[in-house]
Amino acid sequence: MSEINLDTLTAQVLWAALALSMVFGAITQRTHFCTMGAVADVVNMGDWARARMWVLAIATAVLGFNLMVGLGWIEARNSIYAGARLLWLSSLVGGLLFGVGMVLASGCGSKNLVRLGGGNLKALVVLLVMAAAAFATMRGITAVLRVATVERVFVDLPAGQDLPSLLSPALGLPARSLALWLGAGTAGVLLAWVLRKPAGRSAEVWLGGLGIGAVIVATWWVSGRLGYVPEDPNTLEPAFLATNSRRMESLSMAAPVALALDWLLFYSDKSKLLTLGIVSVAGVTLGAFGAAVASRQFRWEGFGGVEDLGNHLIGASLMGVGGVVAMGCTVGQGLSGVSTLSLGSALALAGIVAGAVLALRYQVWRLERMV
Repeated sequence: MSEINLDTLTAQVLWAALALSMVFGAITQRTHFCTMGAVADVVNMGDWARARMWVLAIATAVLGFNLMVGLGWIEARNSIYAGARLLWLSSLVGGLLFGVGMVLASGCGSKNLVRLGGGNLKALVVLLVMAAAAFATMRGITAVLRVATVERVFVDLPAGQDLPSLLSPALGLPARSLALWLGAGTAGVLLAWVLRKPAGRSAEVWLGGLGIGAVIVATWWVSGRLGYVPEDPNTLEPAFLATNSRRMESLSMAAPVALALDWLLFYSDKSKLLTLGIVSVAGVTLGAFGAAVASRQFRWEGFGGVEDLGNHLIGASLMGVGGVVAMGCTVGQGLSGVSTLSLGSALALAGIVAGAVLALRYQVWRLERMV
């Protein structure tokens, strides 16, 4: 492949990622899709509507990803989520930190990008602090702590940690076939739960669930199919264009927020290139901005006081650290990672939900003590 064609293909990947992330932002703004909000609705009010929307998105992403695996278009092992090394403690601890942080910061990274698009200046502060904490955990002082502690605890799974690859040797079935069956079975169970109650049959739940899940699947296709080069002329090795991990990627908002800030700060450094993750950060915000303006919901919003600011600063820091330690956020692990049927992603998601529940219970306890 010539250099000109390679550059053209890279541009196509970036434009496609930008468009898809704008759709993600617009749908999230329109339907109030939010993992933290879904957990909070259940814990505080017993309302499961947004939880069903979130589960429908997972079902859609799982079905779409594993259908592509079954067709031979992509392979789970080409993502960061299905590697041979299961960092189970990192997934749990990082997820727990992220879950607590997103409650204190009024939402996860993607929700704060959407809130920023709607005029929320608190979200801008959260994103800047989250980016700094995430970058420090990738390459700075907390990175040293991360490598010296939680990353020392792991289990090696030579076949990979996605369920189809993991079960393939034991069952004597090809991983591709298992991906189809496990993906369809998992999606079917989740869909049945969504439809079990009338709240799961509303138009808004289906717009948010199907729409967000479809964006995750489409982004996997863009990165793993459109952006895949069997032989990069520069390295003579297979390559996935415009990704930070050099593997196929879908949407995630933890490390990409830090990488977007790094790109802005060192723009004149020619080694700093746009990637799928960086343009997705911009796309989510732009999509949310367009939806907010179109629906006349755009309005400026700031902090209510010092305590409000303090909670958001602590929450943003925890999200930055936790998102990198867990190798993803509610979108990165909770949707993109889980769609690969990865054990690590399931553990990270469990940690995120547990952290959110703990933080929400703590907030209720504090309010009760103040009465």
